[in-house]
Formats: sequence, C-alpha cells, structure tokens
Amino acid sequence: VQLQASGGGLVQAGGSLRLSCVASRSMRIDDAMGWYRQPPGKERELVATITNSGSTNYADSVKERFTISRDNAKNTVYLQMNSLRPEDTAAYYCNAENVVYYDSQGAPVAARYAWGQGTLVTVSS
Repeated sequence: VQLQASGGGLVQAGGSLRLSCVASRSMRIDDAMGWYRQPPGKERELVATITNSGSTNYADSVKERFTISRDNAKNTVYLQMNSLRPEDTAAYYCNAENVVYYDSQGAPVAARYAWGQGTLVTVSS
C-alpha cells in the first residue's frame, strides 16, 4: 500500500473528524492529491482535491464544511471535516495523481493514480 489513510470513526451529527493520508517517502507525486468517498450502496465520488501549488476543488455537498490541505514535505494530505451530517457516512479514500514509486525490487513504477485503503466515517443522527 503506497498511501495510508487514517482518522475515520464514529461521530455524531454536527461533529468533526480529521482524516490523514501519508504517501510513502519514496513516492514522487507530480500532480494533485485528493479525497473520494463511497457511501454504502453508491458509486465513489469526489470530495476534494488539492494541487501541488495548493489550489483546491470541492464537491458542492462539502463546501464550507470540509477543508483539504497538503504538506508536500511529508507527502501527506489532510481532510478536516466539520459540521458532519449522516449523509457524509462513507468509506473515504485518498488518491494521488501522476506518481512514481518503487516496487519490491527497487525498480521505479510510474502510475496515473495511486489509491489508499479506505477509512470508514460513520455519522450518527
């Protein structure tokens, strides 16, 4: 797993959570990092993205409530989620675009996307 997500959990409506996603130190990320989510029984959807220079993009449903940030030195992306609603319940996945990482033999591998494992966020009403 090249991206490791954490920070999910159970929270009451109106509460907050902060998700983190760390890419391996050897990974080079040449483009945006982001968060996607997949609610139960639904398709995966964009939550927010952030470019290398800090430009952000949010889904309409999370604007003014969620904030994405990025620490390029640490190869880490964060998602601060405030005013959570039951409809925010989902598995949240982090993503990096245009990456180069190294396989078990130390050979470089270029990929259009890298994904972390999901971290589950459950918001109770």
